[in-house]
Amino acid sequence: MAATGVDSPGRAQIGLKTARTDRWWLAPLRIGVVLAFFVIYATVRIFMNKWYWVDAYHYLTPLYSPCVTSSCVEGSSHLGTWFGNFPRFLPFSLITFVILAGFRGTCYYYRKAGYRSLFFAPAACAVPEPHKSYTGESKFPLVTLNLHRYFFYGALVFGLLNIYDGIQAFHGKDGGFGIGLGTLIIWINLVALWLYTLSCHACRHIVGGRLKNFSKHPLRYRYWTFVSKLNPRHGTFAMTSLFTVIFTDAYIMALSAGWFSDLRFIN
Repeated sequence: MAATGVDSPGRAQIGLKTARTDRWWLAPLRIGVVLAFFVIYATVRIFMNKWYWVDAYHYLTPLYSPCVTSSCVEGSSHLGTWFGNFPRFLPFSLITFVILAGFRGTCYYYRKAGYRSLFFAPAACAVPEPHKSYTGESKFPLVTLNLHRYFFYGALVFGLLNIYDGIQAFHGKDGGFGIGLGTLIIWINLVALWLYTLSCHACRHIVGGRLKNFSKHPLRYRYWTFVSKLNPRHGTFAMTSLFTVIFTDAYIMALSAGWFSDLRFIN
């Protein structure tokens, strides 16, 4: 079988894997560990089907929002129950997982991070990849990555739901207004999620990418300019929001499980 890729007959035959002497493997390794940890953590959490709601302060973890089945604990279904009881093996947050995992999984930044850190395609510049051929994203399953803009619309809806959850978190123990550490954590996560969502390349294209004359669309031009300023930091927002989601979920899980109490500032 004829060699392909960097070993094909038409390419210079170099015995070294790479001539790079720096620690090129550190960046893909670091990102790969973060991505793998998030995937494992999120998978375990959504299948736990518990410890996602703190009734005293109306804290709902973003991994389970919205909780719309009859299986959800009392008080956590802010939008009502759309479905009956789920079997124990089916995550209550199935809709959330499909939409948000689809949005992040098809994201341009995560595609780059996944290719380099998980599939080594390639792991770094001037480092040959182990794959024998290259087909891009023209065949299944990678062709489904082109659904990113549609997942973006779903992420916008869930972002609005998260804002509603954040407003609900201003709930005191006696039923009035209150602020706790959990409230602040939820809103910090909200800011991180919206920065990630609004800095998305699909968002930039939707608000102004197809316009031929900005002067005829001044409002959309302002939106496009705003998103364009955020877009260069999209990768930073993407990784930051991973950590804020995990931390928010872990904090609410700990409160729900009774491991410790919420630090209250007001009521």
